[in-house]
Amino acid sequence: MSNLPRTARFGPIEQLALGLVFLTRLPIPLRGALPVDAVARSAWSFPIVGVLVGLAGAAAAIAANGLGLPAFASALLALAATMAMTGALHEDGLADTADGLGGGKTREQKLEIMKDSRIGSYGVLALIVGVGLRAAALTTAVEDTRLHLLGALVAAHAGSRALLPLLMRALPPVRPGGLAASVGVPSSASSIAALVLGTAAVFWGLGDVLGLLGFVAAAIGMVAVGALARRQLGGYTGDVLGAAQQIGEIILLLAAVAQIPLPF
Repeated sequence: MSNLPRTARFGPIEQLALGLVFLTRLPIPLRGALPVDAVARSAWSFPIVGVLVGLAGAAAAIAANGLGLPAFASALLALAATMAMTGALHEDGLADTADGLGGGKTREQKLEIMKDSRIGSYGVLALIVGVGLRAAALTTAVEDTRLHLLGALVAAHAGSRALLPLLMRALPPVRPGGLAASVGVPSSASSIAALVLGTAAVFWGLGDVLGLLGFVAAAIGMVAVGALARRQLGGYTGDVLGAAQQIGEIILLLAAVAQIPLPF
């Protein structure tokens, strides 16, 4: 903490607050100076942020369903609540990554497309498919009273964010002066803490067996995004992390409503 003023503190509460500021649009004031690697040191809090985002989505869906709105409308309102809380940060990353990886021929072209604020065909289609799959899963969760809507949303949002610190450790940032490089590299302890918290949230929301299957599938999907980015871009950007989070969230929501015949 040599880069912090003597009067400043950057403990767990401050780290959680920064995690909320980094991953959401909540107007949380941050006081005092921050260390250079503040975001990296706050990475353990990512799944807790996911829990709060999932709670917001569940509250919207439960309220809408209680007012007698159709299940599909309740599902869309749940998605709207989560997007409003995050500022559609991860959806933007999914669209930019799809445009860049799908539209560019060279590494430089792909990165330039990802920096462009305009959205292309690949980005539009990625958003349509992503929102559609999540809405379909949440519609089923609202309609089927046997399913735990709250658990599904908490598991999807916490689990998908719990794996981000590991991706940040495994991949190098593409742009030296970009956002990805500026946040630093999460420590192994912070990454493991995020993984433990995310796993607990997934198991609580989906149960032991389905939670394990869903979490493993989400991890595979997110690793695939990271591997694709490594091959085509040479590492990760903030958009790549957003795309990976979206893939993990989609997989976990689908796992929550999947009718998987289990042998035990």
